[in-house]
Amino acid sequence: MQSQIISLTTDFGLKDPYVAEMKAVILDICPKATIVDISHQIEKFNIRMGAYVLASAAQYFPKGTIHVAVVDPSVGTERRPILIETNKGFFVGPDNGVLALAARKQGIMHMYEITNRKLMWLKISNTFHGRDVFAPAAAHLANGKLPREFGPEIHKTLTSDFAKVIKKRDKLVGEVIHIDDFGNTITNFGEKELKLMNVRDTVDVELKNSRMKLKLCKAYAEAALQKLLAIVGSHDFLEISMNQGNAADALGIKSGDRITLYCVKTEKSTYTR
Repeated sequence: MQSQIISLTTDFGLKDPYVAEMKAVILDICPKATIVDISHQIEKFNIRMGAYVLASAAQYFPKGTIHVAVVDPSVGTERRPILIETNKGFFVGPDNGVLALAARKQGIMHMYEITNRKLMWLKISNTFHGRDVFAPAAAHLANGKLPREFGPEIHKTLTSDFAKVIKKRDKLVGEVIHIDDFGNTITNFGEKELKLMNVRDTVDVELKNSRMKLKLCKAYAEAALQKLLAIVGSHDFLEISMNQGNAADALGIKSGDRITLYCVKTEKSTYTR
């Protein structure tokens, strides 16, 4: 069931009126909406960063929350506006991958293309779908409109590379999806992937053509000062970190780099590398 909590994640910044215009449209349609800003400081056009920030925050909102994410460098093109219904809430935004990580974590139930003109703003700009398409959709959802009223159900959306984990024999290939201010290198591997690769105490990874085996820690301080470690961070993604140091700088890693996670060999395992 929909709630009247609507979250906003954009790359609009706060200098211009864009965020206020989105909020104004939401409140005009649904005056009782509670609007929560996740972030409007996503790096311009950085879909990967927007997806990570949204996925990190969305899991803590109440069931039924409606999440709007607008990092949309292809606004006005043929890319689709979509609505995703999950086991816990709803995601509204462009079909460019920005919703993918968060929706996948919550378990996707249904997906719809937003085509119903009656549930959009009176006039639709080619350059501001955040205000004219996505904000109205969220507000109408909060008012009780059913997801299927917004348009036809779809069964496939664009999944950006950063949301994909590829299985290759005894290894998984993923990506670095974010580097935080501490230099923690955050990957798109979660606990599901660690379990699949039999990871328990040690993580066997390859980054920038450098293969390393790292202790899987529960706290950064479990490693010696300035030493690398692996940890499942507070947002449930595997991180390659350094105790009181900058892992990304030490390794020369940037967001978007490929990372390979190898299966941990056990006595019962018969695979070869």
